[in-house]
Amino acid sequence: MGCCGDEDDEEPQTFPQSSASPSSDMAPPSSFADLAISPMNSHFTALNCRDTLRLIFERLPIPDLARASCVCRVWNSVASDGDMLTRAFRAPWRMKAVVGAPSSGSFWRDNSIGKFAISHRIVRGDTVASLAVKYSVQVMDIKRLNNMMSDHGIYSRERLLIPISDPDILVNQTCYIELDQHAKREVAVLYLEGQPSIKSALVLKRTTSEQGRRRILDSLKRSMRVNDGTAQYYLSVSEGDPRAALSEFSEDLRWERQAGLV
Repeated sequence: MGCCGDEDDEEPQTFPQSSASPSSDMAPPSSFADLAISPMNSHFTALNCRDTLRLIFERLPIPDLARASCVCRVWNSVASDGDMLTRAFRAPWRMKAVVGAPSSGSFWRDNSIGKFAISHRIVRGDTVASLAVKYSVQVMDIKRLNNMMSDHGIYSRERLLIPISDPDILVNQTCYIELDQHAKREVAVLYLEGQPSIKSALVLKRTTSEQGRRRILDSLKRSMRVNDGTAQYYLSVSEGDPRAALSEFSEDLRWERQAGLV
C-alpha cells in the first residue's frame, strides 16, 4: 500500500500527443554545449563583431592578447591594434606612456620587467661595478643585458642599459622602444633625465628604416629566388616599391623565356 492511500488504485493519467511532428527549428539541441559561447568559436556573431571584441580584449593582459591574435583573422586585427597593445603593455606597471613602434610584432608578447631598462650615459670614472652599486643590480645582469664580454667594453660605448630592480620606478613614467645596437635587442628604455637625445632618436630612426629595408629585401629574395644583389637591383629600379619590383622581375623573366635565354 502506498504512502498516499488511494493513489495506488488510480490509473496513470495520459495526455494526448500531437500528430504533428516538431519542426527542425524547435528541436532541442543535441547537448548543452551547443548553447555555450566558446571563445574559440570565431563564427559566433557576438565573437565576430569588432566592437564587442574590442570591449573584451581591452581587459586582457598581454599574454592573452597574444593568444587571441592566433584564433582567426578578425581576432588578430583587433588584438593587434597598436593603441590596445601599448595600453596592455604599460598597464601592470602603471606607466604614463610607451613611445615608438617595435620592428617585430613579437615584442608585444611579453611585458615582464626584463623588457624595460634604464639608459645611463657613461661619464668619466664610470665602471660596471660602480653602476651596479648605483642602481642596485648585479654586475652580471648589466653585462648580460648589454652583450658585454668584459668590463672594458664600457669604454667604447656612449651609454649602458641598466636592468630595472625596482618596478615602482616605472610608475607615471614614459618609456621609448629602441633597438640597442650593442645589446642586439629591443627594449623599452626609461630616460631618467626625461627623454632621449636628438642624436639617439636619429640613430633609432635610421636603424628602424634599415631593418625595414632588410626585411623587404629578404622577402623579395624568397619570392624571386634570387641573390641579394639582384633583389637590391629590382628594388632600386622600382623606387623601393616591392610590388613594382616583383612586377619588373616577372616582365624580365617572361622576356628571357620568350627569347630562349632561360
